[in-house]
Amino acid sequence: MARTHLHLFSDSTGETLQMVANAALAQFENVDVVRHFWPMVRSRQHLERIVPELEKSPGLILYTLVNEDMRKVLEEKCRQLSLPAVDALGEVTNVLESCFGQEAHGRPGRQHRMDDAYFRRVDAIHFTIAHDDGIASDDWHKADIVLAGVSRTSKTPTSIYLANRGYKVANIPLVMESPPPPVLFELDGPLVVGLTTAPERLVQIRRNRLLSLNEASETAYAEHERVEEEIRFARRMFADNNWPVIDVTRRSIEETAAAIIKLMNDRRERTKPQEKPI
Repeated sequence: MARTHLHLFSDSTGETLQMVANAALAQFENVDVVRHFWPMVRSRQHLERIVPELEKSPGLILYTLVNEDMRKVLEEKCRQLSLPAVDALGEVTNVLESCFGQEAHGRPGRQHRMDDAYFRRVDAIHFTIAHDDGIASDDWHKADIVLAGVSRTSKTPTSIYLANRGYKVANIPLVMESPPPPVLFELDGPLVVGLTTAPERLVQIRRNRLLSLNEASETAYAEHERVEEEIRFARRMFADNNWPVIDVTRRSIEETAAAIIKLMNDRRERTKPQEKPI
């Protein structure tokens, strides 16, 4: 299998660029790709220092450089080396400029600026970490989203992902021997979502978890009948309280979060005041 070198150039943190690369590479199987990540490239001198690495490991160049002069320098270097270069956001930005009738600002890292949205995300992350695994139930009413589910149904990673999107999230483990506090059933502000999964999948996840902790995997925690009973217990609770349910068996964290955000948006649409006819 031929090895392909992928060089990622960004004038900021490179988070957006890496997401684009991940999404594109996910469409291919059995490929050998070596990534070279070059963030915070904001000067010609910096770019010149990287050029020898392009010569040593030639491949595809994917970039997000908002400064036009920097783009031209990189594109010229790529032409000299006969390397393909792709502007990951250029075409989208050009179309948006036409739609909005104005030029893009061209400031590196603009999406990461410390504005109100940034501080809302920071607050959301702090809240979510402080309300992980059933902690601080007195504050659950301040959450945007509350996730409930039995152990190992991706509640914590999903909560953290949503927090990075600006949502305050609390998550609650459902344990048959220890029912959640009554406040959970009295919430009317947050969106409460139940997370579930296939018993077979959950058994495997729990066994792997026990092995990683050097504990015996043959316990009730990972026993199939016990797991099925836990899932039935949780599903009855979801149904009794009319909470939406998401099966995470075949979903990534991102897909689960996207489904929850859609539920949030749908609820906002339903509760949005209707304009009175003139």
